Amino acid sequence: MSTVEMEVFSNGQLIVMTVLMFVGGEVFTSMVGLHLKRSKIIRTWKSEAIVESVESDPRSPPPFDPSDQIELNIVTIPEPGLARFESQHNIFSSYDPFLKYDSIKFLGFLVLGYLVVIHILGVTSVLIYLALVSSAKDVLRNKGIKTFTFAVFTIVSTFASCGFVPTNENMMVFGKNSGLLWILIPQVLFGNTLFPSCLRFLIWVVGKKIKKEESNYLLNHTTEAGYLHLLPSLHSVFLAATVFGFILLGFIIFCSLEWNSAALSGLNTYQKVVGILFQCVNARHTGETIVDLSTIAPAILVFFVVMMYLPPYTSFLPIKRDEQSQLESEGKKKQRETFAENLIFSQLSYLVIFIVLICITERKSLKEDPINFSVLNIIVEVISAYGNVGFTTGYSCERQLRPDPNCVNKWYGFSGKWSDEGKVILIIVMFFGRLKKFNMNGGRAWKLL
Repeated sequence: MSTVEMEVFSNGQLIVMTVLMFVGGEVFTSMVGLHLKRSKIIRTWKSEAIVESVESDPRSPPPFDPSDQIELNIVTIPEPGLARFESQHNIFSSYDPFLKYDSIKFLGFLVLGYLVVIHILGVTSVLIYLALVSSAKDVLRNKGIKTFTFAVFTIVSTFASCGFVPTNENMMVFGKNSGLLWILIPQVLFGNTLFPSCLRFLIWVVGKKIKKEESNYLLNHTTEAGYLHLLPSLHSVFLAATVFGFILLGFIIFCSLEWNSAALSGLNTYQKVVGILFQCVNARHTGETIVDLSTIAPAILVFFVVMMYLPPYTSFLPIKRDEQSQLESEGKKKQRETFAENLIFSQLSYLVIFIVLICITERKSLKEDPINFSVLNIIVEVISAYGNVGFTTGYSCERQLRPDPNCVNKWYGFSGKWSDEGKVILIIVMFFGRLKKFNMNGGRAWKLL
């Protein structure tokens, strides 16, 4: 979601943006959180040991640092047979108080390896493709974009769900390069919606060879591990099924409405199939596009709005009757909310407020340029910002009811034509969307009967 053309950035500026996208990605920030959690566990041990020491004998010397025991590998570890018995019966903490620490440490390095390997494979694949396919390489040569910078920038942006591409036209200029689209599709999924499922599978595979105790602990104690992206087995399976179900549904809708449209003109059957698949995969959270979204059917735009609104780990997860009764009993215990919590709105309510505010700030353009500044286009832009997707319908001088001779078409987002007040509101929406996990339970005080 840009307000300037991407090709105005120099190679050095693209590198800086690449670093910012990498460190701001969800996988990287969650990995940093795991290492901070390890430090928190050590501090907790130290504080508990000091308190016990003072209570027993205030004149006694400070206790030995538990973290030193871990680093020196002198901690007493259960025998292999006992460890297997514990893992089979989900018993860990009573025999090995350091297993949680070791498991989180193992998980942190596993996520780091996942992050590095996926990026290296992606960058290498893009470089090989550009070396073999002259049509794609010619595009970069004509635009003055360095091949290596393009490969790294695009892979990092795709994996981090940023949706930025160094070209002004995003991926539209590569619509016929199906091989490049195939390379980017796994990056979209592995870095966002399928990350929990892939992570759990990776833990299971690695646990077959090494770190069996830590792997068993992580697989059987996802809640205790305290890592948002580590989901239970059944949840991970349903998540993957839901992701592919949404992609299939979007693929069917797009094919049925746009197969022979101008948006896909010039593409053969294979290129259309890959292009539509790429478009539907990106509809959830990445936002790279091979078509001009302003030219596709409104029904598809509405579908994309729903997809962008859904959190990344949305899944169909049936629950049993006993689980339902447990949830209801827990809900009754928490009926007494504070006054401030009762005032919190739902996510959808805040989005409606933001859309209304933007319609107010852009009311002049809504009257004078109703085709470009349609309410649907504004909704797409706001939900796209909320979902950190980046889809945009853009702005076209040809759609003006009163043609302006000074109007020049630019390759940037629709919000680039908004007023400063509207842009500020959209920035707030982006932050709100990135932090939405802290307010997913809002609006419970409002009852619709």
